[in-house]
Amino acid sequence: MANLHDQQVRDFLLHGTRTGKVAWVASDGAPHVAPIWFTLDGEDIVFNTGADTGKGRSLVREGRASLVVDDEAPPFSFVKIDGRVTVSDDLDEVRRFATVIGGRYMGADRAEEFGARNGVPGELVIRVHPERVTAAFDIAD
Repeated sequence: MANLHDQQVRDFLLHGTRTGKVAWVASDGAPHVAPIWFTLDGEDIVFNTGADTGKGRSLVREGRASLVVDDEAPPFSFVKIDGRVTVSDDLDEVRRFATVIGGRYMGADRAEEFGARNGVPGELVIRVHPERVTAAFDIAD
């Protein structure tokens, strides 16, 4: 089994602007999935979401998530992470990660803009602490 200490896994997750697809269970038991922008912080996957969104409420309630990051071009690769979730609404932390993530996906010249836009009250920092990491690279080779 892979882990986030594995440099190949880390390099894959941080390559370019691949989105994560995070899955959670709604209060009615229905499965949901949505794309996210994310970064790594040590051994955690970190992203922002609104506290009042279905995703935010469910992640707070359930305390766990699953996400996958994939390369949709041949020879195809993916990393899947299952883990426990911790949540912070600390505005300094929310703003810091919103800025880092905005810079990753929109470019360093727009990092502050996205940090200001997304680092506001009502937003959360979600940390997925990996318990299981599954990776497959160059599947079609």
